[in-house]
This record gives sequence, C-alpha cells and structure tokens, in this order.
Amino acid sequence: MSEIRNPELWESGELKIQWVRTHMPLLSSLHEEFISTRPFSGRKVALSVHLEAKTAYLCEVLAAGGADMYITGSNPLSTQDDIAAALVHKGLNVFALHGASPEEYERGIRSVVSVGPDIIIDDGGDLVNMIHTSYPELLGGVIGGCEETTTGILRLRAMDRHGELRFPMMLVNDAACKHFFDNRYGTGQSVWDGINRTTNLIVAGKNVVVAGYGWCGKGVAMRAKGLGAKVIVTEVDPVKAIEAVMDGFTVMPMKDAAPIGDFFVTVTGCCDVISKEHFPLLKDGAILCNAGHFDVEVAVAALKETAVKTFPARNNIQGYVLPSGQTVYVIAEGRLVNLAAGDGHPAEIMDMSFAIQALSAKYLLDNKDTIVRESGKMLNVVPAEIDRAVALRKLHSMGVEIDALSPSQEVYLFGE
Repeated sequence: MSEIRNPELWESGELKIQWVRTHMPLLSSLHEEFISTRPFSGRKVALSVHLEAKTAYLCEVLAAGGADMYITGSNPLSTQDDIAAALVHKGLNVFALHGASPEEYERGIRSVVSVGPDIIIDDGGDLVNMIHTSYPELLGGVIGGCEETTTGILRLRAMDRHGELRFPMMLVNDAACKHFFDNRYGTGQSVWDGINRTTNLIVAGKNVVVAGYGWCGKGVAMRAKGLGAKVIVTEVDPVKAIEAVMDGFTVMPMKDAAPIGDFFVTVTGCCDVISKEHFPLLKDGAILCNAGHFDVEVAVAALKETAVKTFPARNNIQGYVLPSGQTVYVIAEGRLVNLAAGDGHPAEIMDMSFAIQALSAKYLLDNKDTIVRESGKMLNVVPAEIDRAVALRKLHSMGVEIDALSPSQEVYLFGE
C-alpha cells in the first residue's frame, strides 16, 4: 500500500532513527506510556511532517500507542528515502519520495487523507487544506488535528475567519515549549548547519540579512551574530523592528539591505520577500536561502525569468547570472534550507516539539466530545498543563530540579 523510492534502504534509515531515539528522552518516555495505555487504539492518524529520523520516531511512538499511521512528507526535498523505507519495514504506511514532482507530492497528500483519518498532524496545512477542498465527505470523521508551523497556523486562521474550518485544531506552534525552543534554538542552529555544510564558506565578517524577526528570525540572527557576522534585519512589524534594534541589530528595508548582504535568510511566512525589484540590487556572489515553510519567500521563479544564464554551482546550489552581470546563488531551490540542505532541527529540540504534538493529539481524543462546545471555537491553544508537563519532563531528563510553590505561596498568588 505504501509508495516509497526504495524499500532496500531501510537499514540506513533505521540507523538514523536509532541515533535520534537515544537523544529524545521525552518521546521515549511517552513511548513506554503509550505501549501500556494505547490511547490511539483503533484510530487512523494522517501525518504530513518533514520525513526524517526525528519525525519517524514520533510516528513510532504514535504507532506504539495503537495508531494506524498514514505518513507523507511536507516538503519534496526534506523527505529522506531511507527513513521512509525504515518505517515501511516496521509496517507503517508511507507515501513519500525525495525529490517528488508536484504531482507525486500531491498524490502522497491524497493517499493519507483519503483513508478517512481520525486525527491529522500537519506541517504547513496541506493535509487540512486537501481534506476540506477535495474530500469534504470525510470531514465528519475527523476528531481534530495539530498544526506544527507558523505558516500552517496562518492558513488555519484564514480558514477560520471565513468560517471554512470544520474540525478543531490544536495550535502546536504557539505552545511555549514549541516556539520558544524549536523556532528560536532549533531554527537558529539548523539553518546555519544547512548553509555551512552546503556552501563551505566563512560566515564571520560577512553581512547577513535576516528577513523577519519572529521567533525563527530571532534564532537565525542570534546564531549569525555568534558566528561573527554583521547582522541586518528587515521587518514589516514596527514592534518587532524595535526589538531587533534593541537586540543590537541594524534594521532597514530590503531595498537598502540588498546591495549590502552576503547571505540572505528569509523567515517570514510571506511571499516575494526577495523579489524581482531586489535582484538587480544584489551584489555579485550574494547567497539567498529560505527558512520559511513554502518556497515563495525568495521569488525563485521570477529569478529564473530574470537571469540570462543558470548553472549548478555546487551540490544543492544554483547560480543565476543577471543581466547586469552579477551572479547570485540560491540554496536548495529556495526551499527550507535547514531540511532541504540539512537534517533539520537538533534531536533534543524536536523531542520537546514532538512531545507537544503527541500529547496534543491525545488531548483531542480525550476531549473529543467537549472541546469545540466548551471553547466555542475551532482554533485551540495547547493547554498550559501540557506545556508544563513537557517542560518538567525535559528538565528531569537534563538532571535539573526547580522549586515548587509552598501552600502559603499558592494562596498569596491565587487566593483560597
């Protein structure tokens, strides 16, 4: 039933999964709990997340809890074929190919949606969009879903504003243990892992332009500064722009940053952040990459139309010669640089994020009869007790203890 590139790659994939398993103690503890409690028994879970080792372990944990897993990737270049093979070898259903064509990618999404899932775990909103637009007859069977990314939540909010969302969604990306750590420390490190391994160039002394100063942009800028770069931030939000200034970064419009930057990293969730108007302004040798979910932040299609010549400059780097003579480079086709040109966030970071995912999915099942009626809305924040439980588990795994409020302190703060 699965559709993968090569089943014989499973041993390589299993080695990767074994490695992350030893560095993801939160998921390991949930694995043990779920084996006993089987909270997802008899339930179909459709999952679309970047298909690499850490995601594979999340799938194993949910399957240990009784879930019938239907898995696809959320980006054609982040799928790792050996990981897909390892999951199929374990008996899970996988529909994902590295380098999938648009048609193959859509077929993977359709394959996991068409089974009629009880729970959806999404990264970017493709599953939720597909089931609403192409399989409306299955909407009544969906208990709810979890969304991993800022981009996906933006899509959900748009659907909710128009009254189009037909089942409750947990806003996993908005959980404190997700965006504080995953978006800031995970993205910050993994973006530069991807850039450095792909370019093999020095960052120190270079001008790095970070477009967007949300939690992901903060992490990227912080790590660039740590690598010795001079960091420029571009923003449309005046509050975030002030924060960037007070964090010690230079803030300016993209049109002013374009002639200065050596590296450009877009982290906005929007489109055309570096667009046709900026291309002639870029210096010779400028390197462009994207760390937002979709490959629209750097307008690669417009760059192809503008260029007089394109050529492969290095593995996963494409060169574009512009009419004015300068050459600019794009990493990983403008797709997520940390996954399309790297292995994604560190295992210890995704351990927290995926623990939030697993517990949020369980929360949907435990509260399926009341969640919409009590909240009065389809978009639901992750309960504070889940955030707190994940944080405490993480501290325990790190050998860290914290204080607890005394009874008198609880009365002082919260009353009788």
